[in-house]
Amino acid sequence: MKTPGAVPSRRALLTAGAGAALAAALPAGAARAASPRGEGGVVARLRALEDEYGARVGVYERDTATGRTVLHRAGERFPMCSVFKTLAAAAVLRDLDHDGTELARRVFWTRQDVTDAGGGDVTGRDENIAGGLTVAELCSAAIARSDNAAANLLLRRLGGPAAVTRFCRSLGDRTTRLDRWEPALNSAEPWRVADTTEPRAIALTYARLSLGDALAPRHRELLNGWLLANTTSATRLRAGLSGDWAVADKTGAGAYGTNNNVGIAWPPGRAPLVLAVLTTMPEAAAVRDDTLIARTAELLADALV
Repeated sequence: MKTPGAVPSRRALLTAGAGAALAAALPAGAARAASPRGEGGVVARLRALEDEYGARVGVYERDTATGRTVLHRAGERFPMCSVFKTLAAAAVLRDLDHDGTELARRVFWTRQDVTDAGGGDVTGRDENIAGGLTVAELCSAAIARSDNAAANLLLRRLGGPAAVTRFCRSLGDRTTRLDRWEPALNSAEPWRVADTTEPRAIALTYARLSLGDALAPRHRELLNGWLLANTTSATRLRAGLSGDWAVADKTGAGAYGTNNNVGIAWPPGRAPLVLAVLTTMPEAAAVRDDTLIARTAELLADALV
């Protein structure tokens, strides 16, 4: 496993975001494909990985400096799973925290809330159930620890899963949708449209939030900080990227071997890359394998850098 790289300062993130926002938000049709060394070779190797793992792999990668992309099943639907948690936190930031008081608000819940959500590494602690957490702490738990109960508590504040869908539509994402709560949204049946996204759609939505002007600067800084602190992708996206890259990302996993990773990566001295790797398998009991995402990330790093 590669060790985490140096993290750019928050000021550097904001500067990078301002410079890359327009490139990151360009319509897919305006993108330039990677060179034969990049796109063509990577797509062939991605197909080989699909055969090896018995999986369907969706990929969107974009160099925000040049607009070059790597696409594989980028317009196909995949179960979203926990990558929605970034969207929920971002919706709280934009739509609820108008004067700074929402993030400081303390929220309380019960042990049953944690059980109903399928668990929570942070919300399940006795001291947190007794004393509650602020909305900001719930956002951090939902993203950095992928805490299910924290995510459901954020959804409650937003008015339910449909609020995430509306938030995506307001950003120009016509594809990504959330219909259910944790943990039901992770059932990941291949035929289901509810709780799904496409690699291109989710990648560009993350780019608008992390690099663009969809959020106020102070909120963008908070969101990127939570993504940079993510603890769940050490054996996935981050394992396939160089140790000196900074990565702000979110994972997701569910039935049918579903395993996802979406985020922004900063190679040293370069503009950021936008990355989405969504994977799923045909059998409900299939076991996810993190090495599939790690190996895919390694191919993508080689394609555009």
